[in-house]
Amino acid sequence: MTSRLRSPTSFTFTALGLATLALAGCGSDDDTPLPVNALPANVSQLTVTTYPATTAGSGSTAATQDLLTGGLGKTGLAAAAPAYADPLNPTAAELRRNALFSNYRGLVDVTAAGGYGTLYGPNVDAAGSVTTSEGLVPGREYVAVLDNAAGTKRVAIAVQIPDSFNQSAPCLVLGPSSGSRGVYGAIATSAEWGLKHGCAVALTDAGKGMGLYDLTDDTVNRIDGTRATRAAAGALSFFAAAVSDAARATYNALTPNRLALKQVHSQLNPEKDWGNDTLAAAAYALYALNDRYGNAAAPVPFTAANTVVIAGSVSNGGAAVIRAAEADSTGLIDGVVAGEPVTEMPTRSGYGIQFGGAAVVAYGKTLGDFTTFGNLYQPCAALAAEAALTETSFFNYIGLTAQTARATARCTGLAAKGLVTGADTAAQSLDALNKLRAYGWTTDNDTMHNAHYALGNGPILSAMYPVMYGRFSVLDNVCGTSFAQVDASGNPIAALAASKAQSFAIGNGTANGSPASVVYNDSVGGAKQWAAAVSVSTGVQDFGLDNALCQRALVTGVDETGAALTATASSTRPTAAQAAAVQAGMAEVLVNGNLRAKPVLVVAGRSDALVPVNNNARAYVAFNKTVEAASKLGYIEVTNAQHFDGFLSLSGFDTRFVPLHVYFNRAMDAMYAHLKTGAALPPSQVVRATPRGGLPGAAPAITAANVPALSAAPLVADQIGFAGTSIAIPN
Repeated sequence: MTSRLRSPTSFTFTALGLATLALAGCGSDDDTPLPVNALPANVSQLTVTTYPATTAGSGSTAATQDLLTGGLGKTGLAAAAPAYADPLNPTAAELRRNALFSNYRGLVDVTAAGGYGTLYGPNVDAAGSVTTSEGLVPGREYVAVLDNAAGTKRVAIAVQIPDSFNQSAPCLVLGPSSGSRGVYGAIATSAEWGLKHGCAVALTDAGKGMGLYDLTDDTVNRIDGTRATRAAAGALSFFAAAVSDAARATYNALTPNRLALKQVHSQLNPEKDWGNDTLAAAAYALYALNDRYGNAAAPVPFTAANTVVIAGSVSNGGAAVIRAAEADSTGLIDGVVAGEPVTEMPTRSGYGIQFGGAAVVAYGKTLGDFTTFGNLYQPCAALAAEAALTETSFFNYIGLTAQTARATARCTGLAAKGLVTGADTAAQSLDALNKLRAYGWTTDNDTMHNAHYALGNGPILSAMYPVMYGRFSVLDNVCGTSFAQVDASGNPIAALAASKAQSFAIGNGTANGSPASVVYNDSVGGAKQWAAAVSVSTGVQDFGLDNALCQRALVTGVDETGAALTATASSTRPTAAQAAAVQAGMAEVLVNGNLRAKPVLVVAGRSDALVPVNNNARAYVAFNKTVEAASKLGYIEVTNAQHFDGFLSLSGFDTRFVPLHVYFNRAMDAMYAHLKTGAALPPSQVVRATPRGGLPGAAPAITAANVPALSAAPLVADQIGFAGTSIAIPN
């Protein structure tokens, strides 16, 4: 490994986000000044590192690393996490390696039976051929930070330029991270696809990432993932909450052992900038390419005009590439592929959805809306007979006991407050399930509610996003919610040294327990993790029903009775001012539907219960048609596919679902061919994938028959079209 360190510097760049054209010291023969390769505005370059990728292994030396796998190769990514020489003091190189490992595995199934190594993976080349290679990708990685004047934005960017980059046919893939992940969050999706095709890849966390701040000892993650005190980290601090030492001391005395997360507590509402952050990463990538290949005669050989630029990512990253396309007024991006995108819809008027010829009633709701709604009803709905995931008990997956009893208590509490009806749990849970179906979920999602809630998706997102939207301080403890590492009983504890030291590699930017968990401060008997919380209004363990009601009120502006909020808060009610702040933040993140005539493919799984298609993919495609009459947006909906391909190795998921990742790759292939050769994009269609079946936990190996190809001429029964202003989806 070789590395060059650069001093943080800022330059001005044009509205195109390209290298600034400025007078150089000398010109060409006709005295025309040569362009200057200048860093984009507010971007500070930190390191330039060459990864030779000469060997594959689990050793900690950076010399064995590569761009894609951290030196682990196809085999190492499927094995146990590599060890640190000193787990309490991992090096930046070790953290990078393990971050690549965990982010790759977080996005795809790495079991051979699930398709790893045959349908996708480092050893599967750009043409889809299975090779014996470990798939290491040598090249150069540029790391930079996009900041604001206050020094609080700190968006990480990593531009990877493989040695296989074709200077005569340049291409660039933009890969903003999925979920709340750090800068390597798209490594298994857009990055792997781009590197295999010889494209440069621009990765960015888009203001999310593992910015873990410990209020107890004032320690932070540096940009490279290593830990230090805020003072010692200085300008390399990734995130520290904006609190004074005096305020922190007071808070710690009342609420000890708490943690802050960058996406949640930066007080910037970073989601509003996801699109512009992606464009800034593209501008920096062009700078890096010119730095790598430019010379005195041609200092800026690559521009948006001569480089094919594809923005492609999934989930929150899918939202980011759509937002980037909407914001791209200068033609920087040539094409977009968005997998299971979180589209924050501005309206439910003027367009519609038809499924199987019948009008869909509920659609186009925002993430904050449907997430807080689902968080209320999912644990109760999961008890309904129609929602049973019989292969395994996901209510026990997170290691806590009596989950079913707590879900039953949630049903009882909802019934007591008039939020569900029914004389017993069976009737109440069915009513809760029907409420979810009437809020944008479908019967294809029924069996997923159990898993999504038990694994914490509802409680985590409901705790994170309203605080982010409202720009609240970590000191505010909105709705009595905070974040901390917890013990086996759900009690907040001091964050473990190893957990903090390794957080850059093991965390995904959320409060998923690595190391931060969602804590309900007002739980009867003392603060508890959400799963063990006892509500004040019910006096029982019901997954913190009061907390869920309060978070829901932040989005709606009314309490569970429909009464308007006031200046006074309670265990189930925020203040009216807090709700107004949340609603203002939600308004900042809405899409506008104008893709500026760019070719775009949206890919979604019909069984996605985290980002339901009626509220997101379907709704956006329909809305876009009303904005762009000559839209170039195509929609691929895959049956028996859901949001988390990383879950497909789990019992019950392996038999029921196929990897949506296969179709993201195929959509990228189609977009690349379209931009390079003019090949037609596949028409909008339903792809009828077939689950592997078999015994839960021992499903047979996936074959090509399970994941049929995209069709250039889909059957009439599979064609997605429009009926007036409504998108028409065949059942």
